[in-house]
Amino acid sequence: MRCTFEAINEDLPGPRWRQVFEQYWPAYRQWYLRDGGRSRPGFLMCRKALRSYMPELIPTWERLVALSGGGDLEARFLSMWAPPPYVAGCSQAVWLPAPAGARAGGTPALLRNYDFAPGLLEGVWLASRWHGRRVLAVSDCLWGALDGINESGLAASLSFGGRQEVGEGFGIPLVMRYVLEFAENVDEAVAILSRVPVHMSYTVTLLDRQAAWASVFVTPDRTVEVVRRQAVTNLQHGVEWAAHAEATHAAQRQEALGIAVKQAHHQNDVLRALLQPPLFQTAYGRGHGTLYTAVYYPADSAVEMVWPDATWRQSCRQFQPGARLIDFDVDSGADGAPPTSHRWVLDDVGSFQ
Repeated sequence: MRCTFEAINEDLPGPRWRQVFEQYWPAYRQWYLRDGGRSRPGFLMCRKALRSYMPELIPTWERLVALSGGGDLEARFLSMWAPPPYVAGCSQAVWLPAPAGARAGGTPALLRNYDFAPGLLEGVWLASRWHGRRVLAVSDCLWGALDGINESGLAASLSFGGRQEVGEGFGIPLVMRYVLEFAENVDEAVAILSRVPVHMSYTVTLLDRQAAWASVFVTPDRTVEVVRRQAVTNLQHGVEWAAHAEATHAAQRQEALGIAVKQAHHQNDVLRALLQPPLFQTAYGRGHGTLYTAVYYPADSAVEMVWPDATWRQSCRQFQPGARLIDFDVDSGADGAPPTSHRWVLDDVGSFQ
């Protein structure tokens, strides 16, 4: 199964965003209406939710709605208020070098694996300046973010929280976008996450240029919690959805990542762990294979998208549009064992390091 990862540079939503919309809207429309149109909130409710919780996004939302054709359904979808449930995997870690002399060097970094179905990935790496601040993020739901960094040096990523409860709130990718657009540091990001409701449970990992960091548990039915946990997968206070935890090896991954962070002497030690089982997952046919690994460096607002034999680096200061094609073997690792082979196909646009 092949995925395209495309880097797009567009300060304000325009023709390039419109092209992305046209490509992915049919699939999103089908997903959004899977329970019938009446199961989703109406336009007035969606607009009210945005105005109540994220009013600064309204001008951009209106621009995107216009670019998408101005339809009622498109507007409701793009509000991301009370969307259908969706579940992913993912592992996240914060790496912080010890004081000088304690161990080898390195630089503060947020590292993550994104685990999902290849056929459902947008694969858009968008550099934008929608509200004055440069933001570099991996897109989801056409304007939300799975992970990203802004020019202030705030990095953020998400992982599913491992709970089935669904409540009244926004889809987490739009809340992530809001954080990256308007927060300068971890404290400001936590304040946003503490007041904006989400419809399912997630853990958001944050790291800023001052090396402040936090893992934030957000849920639709519990108080937001800020925890000092440098390694997280799809567990918050333990296994609450046994079937999901077993299928995604959530507990094994959490243990392995915790050990890797504790024993590492450099952020690259953590990266190597993320690129190997059990953290690197290969059950692509079952919807939770590792599609990319990202390493965020707040010191220079840079990020590397990494695969086992390739690295693609970008930054808020220097962003190069381009595309990469990667093939995933949907059969490898289907029984939970490490893959015997992998195919990583790179295109001719730009070059990997």
